[in-house]
Amino acid sequence: MTHSPAAPRPAAPRSGPARPGATDSARPGSGLSGSARAGAAGSARSGSARSGSGLSGSARPAGAHTPLGSDAGSGALRRALATTMLADVDRLTDRAVDDIRAHSGTYAADAPVTREDLWEICRDNLLRALEDFGGLAPTGGDFEWAARETGRRRAEQGVPLDTVLQAYRRGGRVLWQVMAEHLRARAGREADSRDVELDMASGVWETIDRYSVAMADEYRLAQLELQSRQDTRRVALFEALLDGRADDPAVASAAAAALGVPACDRYVVVVAAQDPAAPPHPAPVLEARGMWSFWRPRSGRYAGIVRLPRRDAPAGGPAAGPRGSADPAARDLLDALRELTGATAGISPEFERLSHAGRALRLAEQTLRTLPAGSGEAAAFDDRLAQVLLSGRSDIAERIVTVHLGPVLATGGERAALLTTLRVWLDHGCSAARAAELLYCHRNTVLNRIGRVAELTGRSSESGEARLGWALALRALPYAGQGESPEPAAGEYEADGT
Repeated sequence: MTHSPAAPRPAAPRSGPARPGATDSARPGSGLSGSARAGAAGSARSGSARSGSGLSGSARPAGAHTPLGSDAGSGALRRALATTMLADVDRLTDRAVDDIRAHSGTYAADAPVTREDLWEICRDNLLRALEDFGGLAPTGGDFEWAARETGRRRAEQGVPLDTVLQAYRRGGRVLWQVMAEHLRARAGREADSRDVELDMASGVWETIDRYSVAMADEYRLAQLELQSRQDTRRVALFEALLDGRADDPAVASAAAAALGVPACDRYVVVVAAQDPAAPPHPAPVLEARGMWSFWRPRSGRYAGIVRLPRRDAPAGGPAAGPRGSADPAARDLLDALRELTGATAGISPEFERLSHAGRALRLAEQTLRTLPAGSGEAAAFDDRLAQVLLSGRSDIAERIVTVHLGPVLATGGERAALLTTLRVWLDHGCSAARAAELLYCHRNTVLNRIGRVAELTGRSSESGEARLGWALALRALPYAGQGESPEPAAGEYEADGT
């Protein structure tokens, strides 16, 4: 770094690597490189304008800060002190930097803030603080520019705000120590030197406090801007995953980094309808269950990627579906969606690579389409395979219903009882006793109704083919325009007296 002739470096070499003049030269707002600012400071301080008492108050530019206690005596002393200390601002910077690094492990570690970075921006802050304190014209930019630049850079580097504020306090302490040394050494000290020193201390700490506030305000603003950019990038990469653009390994890797999850793990995609009674997305509920998730509104629905906890079962064992007893994580996901969110949701099969999220999204959407709107039901793709197939081909669904249940649908008054009994009987292992228990009727009533279905359709109730056809036809009813398929549950049916 090239230094001003008015601010000569000490003869002994300073510890640490040489400072390149290009460091921080492109900082916004100043228009001067570090070396140019040093030269400007030196040239502004040289000459008769600042010799002795320094620059008069009337000569300061419009809008410049007026320091406290700027009466004739105190103001002149401030200008004299500031001018003297500015002539040796590099040595003052060395002292401040050494003190900050001695009291902060973050700054001493040289990462993310190097010693050169700390020295450059510390010098800028001291330079402007002294000019501000002494009522001198700024050498570049406004007085608080360096403080704001410090806040922005440290936020971008991820240095905690408390650490930066501590550095400001350490720098202010060194500034006052050096100023006190000059005050004690000056010739002709006044009898009321204690009061003068107290006035100087008040001015120094007010300046440091104001610069700390300016730095902290800019730090918080920069944090908000960084968070906004990070959120925008995260959303864009999430959308790239769901759009199937993560076949590019670079996209998949960037998405994993932005979302903060591994590129390979246990994942499912969930698509939830935006039901009025349901929360916007179930992330808080799932997080409480130990499941990471990321959600975004998409085409009138909420789409999310959910990371499931690792299985306890040994590797290579059979993969259980969401309802499988061997996979409690997937079962917890279904339970949480059903019981705690009230959202109607479809869940994709599990996949390992984030790059497969696009295909999983399509399967989750197909699952959701098989669920009644507003039902609050959550279902996994693997548990709705027949419905997924039938929902995509209404013509086939209609034909299955006509072939296997057409005569039953034409019975009129018997239709509801026959269809409900057939569904419960099929769903419970074709057990007449179990179906009778659930339907609150006699076992013989169930057998009579199943016999009636067999008679109408011309198929034997003992035939596996007939049972398969009836089961498919029952699930095809909604997709064939024949109303809702009966979905029986325990305690849902009233006895019909037969």
